[in-house]
Amino acid sequence: MGACAPPSLPRPPAVEHGATTLALRRPEPHWRHSPPPAAQKRWQPPRSVSDDRCGAGTEAQAAAQNRARAERRRPNSQTLGRPLPLSYSLLDGEAALPAVIFLHGLFGCKTNFNSIAKAFAQQTGRRVLTVDARNHGNSPHSPDMSYEIMSQDLQDLLPQLDLVPCVVVGHSMGGRTAMLLALQRPELVERLIAVDISPVEGTGSSHFPAYVAAMRTVNIPDGLPRSHARKLADEQLSSVVQNLAVRQYLLTNLVEVDGRLAWRLNLDALAQHLDKLLTFPQRQESYLGPTLFLLGGNSQFVHPSHHPEIIRLFPRAQIQTVPNAGHWIHAERPQDFIDAIRGFLV
Repeated sequence: MGACAPPSLPRPPAVEHGATTLALRRPEPHWRHSPPPAAQKRWQPPRSVSDDRCGAGTEAQAAAQNRARAERRRPNSQTLGRPLPLSYSLLDGEAALPAVIFLHGLFGCKTNFNSIAKAFAQQTGRRVLTVDARNHGNSPHSPDMSYEIMSQDLQDLLPQLDLVPCVVVGHSMGGRTAMLLALQRPELVERLIAVDISPVEGTGSSHFPAYVAAMRTVNIPDGLPRSHARKLADEQLSSVVQNLAVRQYLLTNLVEVDGRLAWRLNLDALAQHLDKLLTFPQRQESYLGPTLFLLGGNSQFVHPSHHPEIIRLFPRAQIQTVPNAGHWIHAERPQDFIDAIRGFLV
C-alpha cells in the first residue's frame, strides 16, 4: 500500500485563478522539522534544519545524520505499545485555517509529499505537516507495528504541535491510519481524505509480502562503492520486483549507515506484522465528519463491493475518481490530486 510511487515527484504547477497565479502571491513557505533524536527526550520547538534524507551538507552533518539513523534503529522494549516521537516536517501557514496532514503509504516516507506539500501551502496558505510513520523514513524503529499504534503516534504528535482539529490526508497505509484516527478521536479530525484505499481488504497489495521478503534477502558486501552497491541491490531485487519504477522506489530506502548501505525501513517489524497492515481493524463506531475517498481511475485497490462498508463507517463519505491515475495519484497526477483536495475543502 503506497509502495510504488516514482522516486522523484514532479513539482505541481501553480493553480491559475483568472489572470493571477496564486502561488506567486504568497511567500515561500518555511519548513520546520522534528527535533533530532537526542532532543526528543526533552521536547523542544521544531527548528529550521535540512531534511536529512535529501542531504546536501557537510561531512560532519552527514556523519551525525548516520549516527542518528543508527540510534533510531536500535530496538527498545520500552517503546512497545507506546507512542514514538515521529519525524516530521511542518510548513508554516495561517493558524486560523485547519492544518493539512499528509500520511505516506507502506515503504514510503514524508518526502514523498514534499512537492505536494509546498504547492499546497503556497496555494492555500494553510500549515502543512508531513510525517514519517514509525519504522519508516527517519522515525524511530519499534517491534510494535499496527494501525492502532500508528494512530496513537498521531494522537500524541498532533496536539503537541497545536494542529488539531486538522484535515488528515492519508495514502494507502496512511489512509487506513487516518481512518482509524478519525474513528477513534473524531475531535482531532476536521475532515478526512483517504487516497486509493478502503477499510476493506483488497487484492491490490497482494504482492507486498514478496517485496518485503526480497528486500530482506538483499546482500551487499562491505567496501563496495555506493553506486555499485545500489546497482547490486537493484539486480538482486529484479527477479521479484520486475517493475523498474517500483524497484527504484524501494531502493530510496537504502541509506548509508556507519559506512555501509542498510535499509532504513524496519523490515523485521514489517514482515512480522504485514498481515495486520493489509487489513483494517474491525470497528463499530462511525466518523460523522466530511470524508473523501479519492481513487485512481486505473487502480484496483478499491472495488465497488467496498462501498457499503465505507458508508457504514463514514456516512458522509464522497467517492471521487481521478482519471488516468493508478494507485499513486499524488505522483502520477499531482495537480489533479491538489485540485481534488482543494475542491473538497471549499
